[in-house]
Amino acid sequence: MGSHLVRHLLDEGDNVCGLYKPGLPPGAIPGVRWRPVELLDPAAVSALVQELRPDCIYHLAGQASVALSWTDPIGTFEGNVETTIVLFEAVLAARLDPVVLVVGSNEVFGAVRPEEQPIGEDAPFRPANPYATSKVAQDYLAYQYALSHRLRTVRVRPFMHVGPGQRPDFAIASFARQIAAIEAGEQEPVIRVGNLNSERDITDVRDIVRAYRLLTARGTPGEAYNIGRGSAYRIGDLLDLLLAMANQPIRVEVDPERLRPSDTPVVICDNRKVRREVGWQPQIELATTLRDTLAYWRAQFGMKVAP
Repeated sequence: MGSHLVRHLLDEGDNVCGLYKPGLPPGAIPGVRWRPVELLDPAAVSALVQELRPDCIYHLAGQASVALSWTDPIGTFEGNVETTIVLFEAVLAARLDPVVLVVGSNEVFGAVRPEEQPIGEDAPFRPANPYATSKVAQDYLAYQYALSHRLRTVRVRPFMHVGPGQRPDFAIASFARQIAAIEAGEQEPVIRVGNLNSERDITDVRDIVRAYRLLTARGTPGEAYNIGRGSAYRIGDLLDLLLAMANQPIRVEVDPERLRPSDTPVVICDNRKVRREVGWQPQIELATTLRDTLAYWRAQFGMKVAP
């Protein structure tokens, strides 16, 4: 998501400085100043904030995998909670007043009951995995710092989002990567999947980052905003659409290792608040998102992609 946000900000004429973990430099994006920083190092983060003096901070850093959170809950909390505290304290120490967009997750809502759909900002938190619990803590931290320190935090809870460049540990990206690997002759014609019956509210990542920038400009500090399309799609149906784009028959097998210990059957975003307050709405059709995601992975395997 970070690369999509950076490109969108540049397209809008913003002056962008991107941070990355030392030793893990990002891909080259012309027009961006990249700086290495260890986000768990308070002194390093404080020094960088003092130097850059940003007007707006997009806090996307952290551990974003639900699956990994089950095996590394401590690292998940370090990546999502401790980095947030370090950032907030650095801003306060610098006596700055930037808007700080804190990117959470719809996972905070967890086991949502059918009568609670679609999910609004006031829905109760029922985190069902360590990642979700870390995001609850991060969300409350952003709220607390807004109340106690008047830090201009804006909390966003994006629902499932997909698009080119997404890591293959997310379902749609995994499907697309496997199809591309099969077409390139690097995987047998079998695609391995988890639960295909889940229904998820899915939005193109490029629409999501548009919402982020709109919220830094027009959102209300201290408030939370759910971001999603407003309708749900069965994961198995999306897989079928991708398989229809493949250039050969592919068999589907359920891999028990890809099944979550707990999973909410249906998730739908109530996006009325973000539509009303900042005028955002999704623009990219889901079929376009799937085609672009598959095209990205085909390119990664050296296949020619039609323009």
